[in-house]
Amino acid sequence: MSRRVILAIAALLAGAGLASAQQAGVALTDQQKIGQRLATQYCGVCHFHIQINSTVTYGPMLSKANFDNGRDAELKGVIANGGPNMPGFKYLFEPAEIDAIVDFLKTVNPPGLTASAK
Repeated sequence: MSRRVILAIAALLAGAGLASAQQAGVALTDQQKIGQRLATQYCGVCHFHIQINSTVTYGPMLSKANFDNGRDAELKGVIANGGPNMPGFKYLFEPAEIDAIVDFLKTVNPPGLTASAK
């Protein structure tokens, strides 16, 4: 298979894992839905487990646990400017899209935490 096909499959599977990580019963706002789409498409391959046994992530797992102590601005800066092992997305995403990603990630439970175990 070509690399493009493999990446597309991985992105789709990451979205399936991301959807199951989201808190059950929480209706997403329109902005959070945009953030979910963008996070699944661009962030999932490195930051979310896909539905394959024993997968690891390249970057840290992203969830609402990343937003303790009001770190929204810091995380928006990392999304925009990147980090040591992460590309920046400021030329790909509008500021409102970065805001949408952060808003969506605030609905995602940390790995292993189910909605009933909040």
